[in-house]
Amino acid sequence: MATQPLSSTSTFPSLFCSNSNGVGFYKFRSSLYSHHVSVSSSSLPMAKTNQSISRLCYLQTHLPKSGNGCSWIQDNSLCHSVSASVEGYRGSVCYSLPTKPAQVSTVADLFEFICSGPLIEKLGLSPESVADAIDKWLAYGSYLCRLFKANEMELTIPQKARFYHYYIPVFFWCEDQISQHQSSFKEGEEIPPLVIGFSAPQGCGKTTLVYALNYLFEVTGRKSAMLSIDDFYLTAEGQAQLRERNPGNALLELRGNAGSHDLELSVETLTALSKLTKEGLKMKLPRYDKSAFSGRGDRADPSTWPEVEGPLTVVLFEGWMLGFKPLPTEAVTAVDPQLETVNNNMKVYYDAWDKYIKAWIVIKINDPSCVYYWRLQAEIAMREAGKPGMTDEEVRDFVSRYLPAYKAYLPVLYSEGPSGSDPKRLLVVEIDEERNPILGY
Repeated sequence: MATQPLSSTSTFPSLFCSNSNGVGFYKFRSSLYSHHVSVSSSSLPMAKTNQSISRLCYLQTHLPKSGNGCSWIQDNSLCHSVSASVEGYRGSVCYSLPTKPAQVSTVADLFEFICSGPLIEKLGLSPESVADAIDKWLAYGSYLCRLFKANEMELTIPQKARFYHYYIPVFFWCEDQISQHQSSFKEGEEIPPLVIGFSAPQGCGKTTLVYALNYLFEVTGRKSAMLSIDDFYLTAEGQAQLRERNPGNALLELRGNAGSHDLELSVETLTALSKLTKEGLKMKLPRYDKSAFSGRGDRADPSTWPEVEGPLTVVLFEGWMLGFKPLPTEAVTAVDPQLETVNNNMKVYYDAWDKYIKAWIVIKINDPSCVYYWRLQAEIAMREAGKPGMTDEEVRDFVSRYLPAYKAYLPVLYSEGPSGSDPKRLLVVEIDEERNPILGY
């Protein structure tokens, strides 16, 4: 199960090398032999247990014994490159994971931690399959440490949970969806990229999840593209016209709800992406500047739009209202009378967005009020960093324009799935207030 190296100077990434003299490696090797028995026979049949432990022990003979294997500790050039590309998308990734150290001591310990994750059984993974792919888990964990500038030797429990219970399992699921997608085409046929939709409330970490997945695709040799429904907002002029057509409707006064998007642009973009099946084919992805016009926003200058090149394998398309279905008028007016116009606008969204999405990830929350607290946290962090941020009252007003849609549409999304989705190609991840997956049914 070879994994593509990050550069010509890096070999297999080790979670346990600490410096160029290999002290961390030898500590890891000795601790593996002394602790691998913690993979208990109660969790694996005896034959499988021996096979899994053999698999784990195999790794210690293939981890690098020099500083080259841990070149990212001395050289963060790739991390800077990724940070720069993220910055060009919609601001830098928020490195907000806690920093209290929690030493990762052995592969066996990590193996047990991975197997305890809430998504393992949901994704049909077993201790045997985790052990068989443990080199990939280690590699992907190392890559994510690069992206998020985390110290592999001092990952906190929340960091480990975010990487090994969330991002990496979801990446494995995406890889499986890509394989299913590609196998549906005959040999010699051009295979369009798989569009994976991410439907999740604002502030719940969906954008960071997409960044992490996009980076893992990048370092494993697959070409991917990131899109958000935000990229398809109307221009400032179009938004002003929308306000004029809907006087007094607070839900359409600012961007966000159905009706405030350029659906023609989204159809053009998603159609063009589906045709990026060959080397040399390129296109630019639209982007939106939320800071323009004192925060009212406008489409970014096309000269700043990022370019993607074929052949694309996957398109990661995220948005807070992806998969929402129009409801009977009485159902939405019972939540908020102003929602009737939004509901009518939503009737054409399936043909503009959802019909292009062949696999879905729905991030489920129990209480929409979390959106307010998450947004408030983000704005407070921006203010403390010396950047412009909304006041608490402005945050409350901003979120209030989305809450009616959440209250009306989320129950149906969670009970029936996104519009037109295949239950076999749908992953629902329930998260807690800390934005981490939990066991949900």
